Amino acid sequence: MSRSRKAHSWRPLKRTMNRTDLPGLYIHIPFCKSKCPYCDFYSVTETDRIEEWLQALLIESRYYRHDFGTFDSLYLGGGTPSLLHPRQIEKLITGLRDVFTFDDPAEVTMELNPDDVTRENLAFYRSLGVNRVSLGVQSFVEEEVRFLGRRHTSRQGVSAIEAIRETGFDEFSIDLMYGLPGQSIRTWGSILKEALSFSPAHLSCYQLTVEGDTLFSRMAKEEKLKLPEDSRQADLFVYTSEYLTGSGFIHYEVSNFAKGPETLSRHNVKYWQHTPYLGLGPSAHSLAGKKRWWNVRDVDQYLESIHGDHIPVGGFEDLSSSQMNLEKLLFGFRTMWGIDVRQIIPPPARETIRGLCDSGFVTCHDQNIIPTLKGYLFADKLPLMVS
Repeated sequence: MSRSRKAHSWRPLKRTMNRTDLPGLYIHIPFCKSKCPYCDFYSVTETDRIEEWLQALLIESRYYRHDFGTFDSLYLGGGTPSLLHPRQIEKLITGLRDVFTFDDPAEVTMELNPDDVTRENLAFYRSLGVNRVSLGVQSFVEEEVRFLGRRHTSRQGVSAIEAIRETGFDEFSIDLMYGLPGQSIRTWGSILKEALSFSPAHLSCYQLTVEGDTLFSRMAKEEKLKLPEDSRQADLFVYTSEYLTGSGFIHYEVSNFAKGPETLSRHNVKYWQHTPYLGLGPSAHSLAGKKRWWNVRDVDQYLESIHGDHIPVGGFEDLSSSQMNLEKLLFGFRTMWGIDVRQIIPPPARETIRGLCDSGFVTCHDQNIIPTLKGYLFADKLPLMVS
């Protein structure tokens, strides 16, 4: 890392499928019109500093000009990237291409909010090289959309998908959320059915969880919000996987489904496989080898650091071999690639692996341990059993 310039079928797909060892570039755009009550990602609703942030981010990018080589993915996340004016997106992407080298073709993903979507903007994004979009629909049921505090309507969600398809984005992903209070399997099934009717290349299906300092977290502490019981959440998860894999999707990570090997999120796979990545913007994380670092989680501090000619790093850690192995376990039990026993499972723990196989949590393929659907349900607990 530079210093401051001042100071399913549960058989594994091949690991090389839709994946290279080239690094990925993530841009955190920390602006939203409003905060969703469940969202713990860093963002602010004061949008008058977007232009100042954009100038600062391009300065930050130059700090790493020679550190990562060629990127094969660029991910614009947030926050709400589509809140930016199209010309600001152009300035951002053009500026990054002036600083960094990108593989051809690179996967260029942009997150969109449905009520920002227009055909004119979509066509402009495509002209800039954006070839994959991720749309935060969350639900097609109006009552659920309102409960989740989204600033779009269910109809706008549908209209946005139609516009994305008509503009020629073959690779588009839809974000959906399940496990809402009172949500039945029947209702959730109808949401999945409607999503598939648009022939998406990718679906991200997230269980509603209460995290961090969010409105839902505060409501839960005051017992004003009651989520479904764990057993109901498990039923919804299993239903989701069986419904989507039965419709031809690959369940390649706990919350992610791809229509084919070529439509896996190349960028997100890097996080799960310890491929290097660089994150720019407030709160963004980076990884290179065994070093991980993260930026300050505050727009004002971020801008102050850049204006003072300092890299806006808020903290870092040098990962030990045991920490790296534990993370490989954590990620491996969440993905279809699983774990290479020879690399990270100590011999004394291999008896535990046999027990997990016998109990149906994992299956064994040569030297790889692959989580089953049942294993996905306990993905966070399994690493502690074998580490």
